[in-house]
Amino acid sequence: MSERAAPSGVLRLRGREFAPGRHAVMAVINRTPDSFYDRGATFAFDAALRAADTAVQRGADIIDVGGVKAGYGEHVTAEEEIHRIVPFIAELRGRYPGIVISADTWRSQVARSCAAAGADLVNDTWAGADPDLARVAAEFGVGLVCSHSGGLAPRTDPHRVAYGDVVADVIGTVTRLADRAVELGVRADGIVIDPTHDFGKNTFHSLELTRRLGEQAATGWPVLVAVSNKDFIGETLNAPVTDRLAGTLAALAVSAWEGARVFRVHDVAAARAALDAVATLAGNRGEAL
Repeated sequence: MSERAAPSGVLRLRGREFAPGRHAVMAVINRTPDSFYDRGATFAFDAALRAADTAVQRGADIIDVGGVKAGYGEHVTAEEEIHRIVPFIAELRGRYPGIVISADTWRSQVARSCAAAGADLVNDTWAGADPDLARVAAEFGVGLVCSHSGGLAPRTDPHRVAYGDVVADVIGTVTRLADRAVELGVRADGIVIDPTHDFGKNTFHSLELTRRLGEQAATGWPVLVAVSNKDFIGETLNAPVTDRLAGTLAALAVSAWEGARVFRVHDVAAARAALDAVATLAGNRGEAL
């Protein structure tokens, strides 16, 4: 890692600081009709707003807004993605001036519109598939999530994927993307790395990433984990998507103990309680007790 790209250790978004030991809860708002988890429950604008209101009330620090299902499904054009999420981001910005807003997109065209509407973070879950995405983050001074997808194109699933060492592969990829982002002008204190559980990985890989998350945190870059209700939890516990909360909270707790900083979740209240418990056990909440 070059000296120029050295991580600051503190994540700064919209004037807020998330230092090591501070857990930021990122609430998921899917403006899609075919989400794997909520099956379109927040596709309607008003329903999405109600979900965002509830998330803020229950302790969310970040609202992550997405307009395209991560996996296979109906093709969504960039124009349609913009239509789904940009007006919603603009409404959130006016409604909650201090909340951090994240745009879940891999397209630079969409990211540009989201940043102009008030987004503070671009959550790219497809490992820089659009090389101009980091340039948009630099231009608007917003943060960027650098992820790992094992070389897969957006919205594709892994098939017989293999790694010599999945953790080493993840660290190599996300730190390279972080270095490149800084070289392009993205603020070092706005960069987050994401091992991206289940993207380009099987259940074994996602479990290994969780067990060894401390190695990823040791890079100095703030780590985001998006494990909420994912397939690796379902396969591990033989649980349908509607019955994965316990497994999700266990994975969040392990990740927090190992040094993760940002947690993308569907159930904000449960996640907040679990993470506060971890912080207390770790001795990081003394001032609040």
